[in-house]
Amino acid sequence: MKILVTGGTGYIGSHTCVSLLEKGHEVVIVDNLCNSSIEVIDKISAITGKKPTFYLGDIREEKVLNDIFENEEKSSTGRIEGIIHFAGLKAVGESVEKPIEYYQNNVQGTLNLCVAMEKYQVTNFVFSSSATVYGNQKPPFVEDMNTGGVTNPYGRTKLFCEEILKDYAASRNIHSEKRCHITLLRYFNPIGAHKSGILGEAPQGKPNNLMPYIQQVASGIRSHLDVFGNDYDTIDGTGVRDYIHVMDLAEGHVAALEKCLDTNCEREKSSSFVNIYNLGTGKGTSVLELVNAFQLTTGVEIPYMIKARRAGDIAVSYAEVERARTDLGWEAKRSIEDMCKDAWNFETQRTIQNR
Repeated sequence: MKILVTGGTGYIGSHTCVSLLEKGHEVVIVDNLCNSSIEVIDKISAITGKKPTFYLGDIREEKVLNDIFENEEKSSTGRIEGIIHFAGLKAVGESVEKPIEYYQNNVQGTLNLCVAMEKYQVTNFVFSSSATVYGNQKPPFVEDMNTGGVTNPYGRTKLFCEEILKDYAASRNIHSEKRCHITLLRYFNPIGAHKSGILGEAPQGKPNNLMPYIQQVASGIRSHLDVFGNDYDTIDGTGVRDYIHVMDLAEGHVAALEKCLDTNCEREKSSSFVNIYNLGTGKGTSVLELVNAFQLTTGVEIPYMIKARRAGDIAVSYAEVERARTDLGWEAKRSIEDMCKDAWNFETQRTIQNR
């Protein structure tokens, strides 16, 4: 299929583009490059031997999406048949500081994609959601859990987008002949990089996520790691998360997309056509456990300082993953050591190139 990937030059989006191309799909990327680089397109091509189509634009502008869909319909390879939606802001702490910016980016962009889906009769949609929609509940988090207790604006934007997509799918699949299938992927904490070292997480400015922060300390860009909170009720007082290798996560998106193809013709018209899956490993790792794993795997010491807890954070988060294993035939295969090794391989190659 020809797939539109929003935010396709970002961390998770770019790795998913690699997986899509390797599975034989055609990829069209739209990205405003607010936290990524145009160089990623060449890196995707270097890994796969295939070049995705790229549009520079912001999905909050309806004209940008209209131009993309109309251009692709006129192309020799035909119309866009599916969407994987990554574009949006993604940092919990930042969302507490800038909630309006998060609602404008994340919710408005999703609404515009729904309009485009309707206008251009796209039938397959995979949404990049988040484990933050579960709020502060007792893990493991199961897809059927209540999602009413989200603790930060970022998580609320993801939850609101989920509800918008559910309402849209229910309406379209009752009232339209061209029905759609929507998959909501609630994933946990992606880290690591492509095994080649060509592609990985390279945020602009100060990192908001743990592993790129560790990478920058390891490479000497920063003097130490800030660890936010050591008084949680966990094994060592630091927050526990379900870390998943970004390539496992990327492969989960492809599995979800291909499940859409399998089910589009099978479901009854009254179905909402919405599936929800956790993408994680099912295991929790604390911040200090991850730091220690990185030190043991790479041989590089990571100095750290304990800081106060960040607003919006919870103590423990990890997934129940049986539904994805059963329905999608997918499960995470790579270890914490793989994640650390691949992240450091990417960082060292990037450091050498930037000298």
